[in-house]
Amino acid sequence: MRTRRPAAEQLPADELFRSRLENQIDLRHPLVQLSHRLPWSALEQALSPRLPATTATGGRPGLPVRLIAGLLYLKHAYNLSDEAVCERWLENPYWQFFTGEVVFQTCLPCDPSSLTRWRQRLGEAGMEELLAHTINTAHAMKAVDARELSRVIVDTTVQEKAIAHPTDSRLLEVARKKLVRLAKRHGIALRQTYARQGPALSRKAGRYAHARQFKRMRQVLRRQRTLLGRVLRDLQRKLDQVEACVRERISVWLERVQR
Repeated sequence: MRTRRPAAEQLPADELFRSRLENQIDLRHPLVQLSHRLPWSALEQALSPRLPATTATGGRPGLPVRLIAGLLYLKHAYNLSDEAVCERWLENPYWQFFTGEVVFQTCLPCDPSSLTRWRQRLGEAGMEELLAHTINTAHAMKAVDARELSRVIVDTTVQEKAIAHPTDSRLLEVARKKLVRLAKRHGIALRQTYARQGPALSRKAGRYAHARQFKRMRQVLRRQRTLLGRVLRDLQRKLDQVEACVRERISVWLERVQR
């Protein structure tokens, strides 16, 4: 695929006499150092086959692979939108140098929507290739330790989870079930477990809450607390039947239920 101006020797004639970026910036800047370490040639060889050949129909030459890869890196490194990363690129000489520009540019490198199309063209495999080269470079620069790559920390803050809303009725029913299971596991025979009445009351409280009949719902909650209290006191009376270590474990749950 033919790309637009990937190297300094292809500069237009009107830019030959302009001051080069490397003469205007601090060459010790982290982005400058990173730009010298990233394998841009290998990236271009790996990503170019995934891009359509636009020159077959006489269309406009595609953008340089380094420009697109650099913009995608900057977007994720600084947590910016497609529009914001293009705007920041326009006013930041270090960003322009990082993406392969030789002289300072005063026009947007591409339409922000182009980044979306490039991500689609690169696909998952192309983005993984870009990530792999970035990680390898970070490891070579000793910016990341090999042990840090052995596991991945995923932020699931906004991921859907199977966690129910902690309503009073549900918490009371969960506490009753937990005490009944503890008693059964350790061979403690309870006088009454309310295995049928407990779930029925929990469902009834949910229906009353949905219908906004809060007075009736509070009556059901009081009944649930009464049943839970009976199970709790029955289990407390029979703690002497079990060993001391088991008694301690059950006591922890009894304290939680009482709270």
